[in-house]
Amino acid sequence: MAFELSTPTVGELGDLVDTLRVWQLESFPLQLHPGDVGWLWRFGAEATAAAIRVWSRDGKVLAIGMLDGADLLRMTVAPEAWRDGELAHWVVADLSEPDRGVLPSGAVSVEAPTGSRAQELLSDVGWTTGEPWTPLRRDLTEPVDVSGTRVEVIGAERISDFTAIIRSAFDSERFTDDRWRDMATGVPFVDARCLLAFGYKDTAVAAVTVWSSGKGRPGLIEPMGVHSDHRGRGYGRAICLAGAAELRAMGSSSAVVCTPSALVGAVATYTAAGFEPEATRFDRSRGGS
Repeated sequence: MAFELSTPTVGELGDLVDTLRVWQLESFPLQLHPGDVGWLWRFGAEATAAAIRVWSRDGKVLAIGMLDGADLLRMTVAPEAWRDGELAHWVVADLSEPDRGVLPSGAVSVEAPTGSRAQELLSDVGWTTGEPWTPLRRDLTEPVDVSGTRVEVIGAERISDFTAIIRSAFDSERFTDDRWRDMATGVPFVDARCLLAFGYKDTAVAAVTVWSSGKGRPGLIEPMGVHSDHRGRGYGRAICLAGAAELRAMGSSSAVVCTPSALVGAVATYTAAGFEPEATRFDRSRGGS
């Protein structure tokens, strides 16, 4: 069989996003989502393509990885190849050898879906347990109660409010209006919505972007944040509920999110909005020499 590891061109990103959409299943653990690629697109199409790694066999895509910075790869595997040992050995070899162009030498981490053979094999060959993450999911079979706080889906006319909230929530100046505009040009953004919650005197207080992967499939929340001046007033719960309701209106079967387990406030906010924690996921890490 012919194996191939590749980095896509910008023109190939659309097909890969479509592949990720098809791989989103309620019966599988939370995995790399089209919305993750959409959020990365804030750095531009070329940077997004350069961060993607694709594993194919005989021309069929079986695994996709996305570099989230230089030292962390977030990856997933096609449902039919979830337990494919041959694929897992091939992927892990590529992850473990810096000269193959996936991860550099030194301290690096991999986020692979719980229960996939690739994740298990990383442990078998000496990758240690790294940062714990808490996946959460809210079923969207029934309507979502969004009463109490005004929330609106916004477009380019309110991006300055949106980006200001995300910068404040994450204590980072990186998400500018121009970054939002780049994100909005991405292929996944056609299935995305940005929402703002409003407080006293119609001040924008919380923001969320939600990403559908198609009707009957899980939708993703990424990112969600409350402005630092307005925390502790229930706006995080309100914007999460509104995001879930928007995904339901778009046909999503559930709303999913994954947050570092150390962010106990974030986990509590999602739980308060009806999201149920799933089994903790651990990165696999390789230390520097």
